[in-house]
Amino acid sequence: MPFDSLGLSPALVQAAARRGYAAPTAIQAAAIPAILQGRDVRGSAQTGSGKTAAFSLPLLQRLGADRPRGARRVRALVLVPTRELAAQVGETMHDLAQDLPERPKIVVAFGGVSINPQMMSLRGGADIVVATPGRLLDLADHNALKLDGVAMLVLDEADRLFDLGFADELGRILELLPKRRQNLLFSATFPGAIQALADGMLQDPAVVDVQGEPGTAPDIVQRVIEVDPGRRTQLLRHLLKQHEDEWGRVLVFVATQHAAQTVAEKLYRNGIYAVPFHGDIAQRTRTDILSQFKQSRWDVVIATDLAARGIDIAQLPVVINYDLPRSPADYIHRIGRTGRAGESGLAISFVSASTEAHFRVIEKRHGLKLPRERVEGFEPVEVAPPLVDASGTGGIKGKRPSKKDKLRAAAAKAARPREGEEP
Repeated sequence: MPFDSLGLSPALVQAAARRGYAAPTAIQAAAIPAILQGRDVRGSAQTGSGKTAAFSLPLLQRLGADRPRGARRVRALVLVPTRELAAQVGETMHDLAQDLPERPKIVVAFGGVSINPQMMSLRGGADIVVATPGRLLDLADHNALKLDGVAMLVLDEADRLFDLGFADELGRILELLPKRRQNLLFSATFPGAIQALADGMLQDPAVVDVQGEPGTAPDIVQRVIEVDPGRRTQLLRHLLKQHEDEWGRVLVFVATQHAAQTVAEKLYRNGIYAVPFHGDIAQRTRTDILSQFKQSRWDVVIATDLAARGIDIAQLPVVINYDLPRSPADYIHRIGRTGRAGESGLAISFVSASTEAHFRVIEKRHGLKLPRERVEGFEPVEVAPPLVDASGTGGIKGKRPSKKDKLRAAAAKAARPREGEEP
């Protein structure tokens, strides 16, 4: 199916071709016609499947067809959870709009940098704003923009925007928007609770879920290596040295900012060009790190989950989970940094005796059953600690006291004589 069969204008078809989109992906083929019809959409697809273009192309076309006369008003708002994703979405939209007869004014806004240049860029209005929630509210509080003319709202990485970290800000933003608008929600995952919240925003939506369709899953080889926690850095260094020519660039995920700093420093001292990437690093530096990593000037980036959402690094061959993600859903976001746009990739997870149970939860959530491997010289010796809970049952499923058991125990305790009383 070619792009020109989806109802896009010749200019946007040309823009897609210029970006190397030979044919629409499954999410694009299903979502673009629905968006052009003005329908709300909830789109779910694997990372690297072209979700940004799936909403950007029809959004640009609809805005061009409905361009009002007079001063510019914000007519499309794209909300994203991270600064890096805001910059990336803005860059994609700018590129796709190059061939349009009248280019829309697109403003990208995020925190971590001075608000003044962003306020200046909004002088005279804007057609499209791509922003993180906090900075958007700052701009609204400064009267730098008004949102009462928004006709299209996009939530990219919607599951993250609905979680507790953004829920209050998202609620405030929704109050500033007109009630009648087109809502487009996209994410790689929509957990049950999040899906219920998302559906509450949508009116008769087109639900596009291509997760399970044959041929839509990215080509990612997933491996699990057993290793004791204290030897992970040594094993990581060993693998990087062993596959130096084969892998080229590697993205390593850790749980904390401290771990990102520590692991990167240890690798760098051992001759591996590694750099940390986390939220306490200045935005300009983070932007430079990503740019340099894309240019292969860094071999390894040690990142927190800040880099798990929406970051597009073309032809990234390997992702390593040094620490497992807290949420099973984040596992898919992490490994989805490789195997993008039809490329193949490799995802390795380090698992210890203490994290084996958590990885089984991840496997169950995503329908996986991965063999465990061991690397010679790094065989684990630690064993999992015994499970203990307050009931004395050891936390074993099926052995915990039932609700009736607890009520009986409480009744029996109440019936026992207190200390010093006669039985």
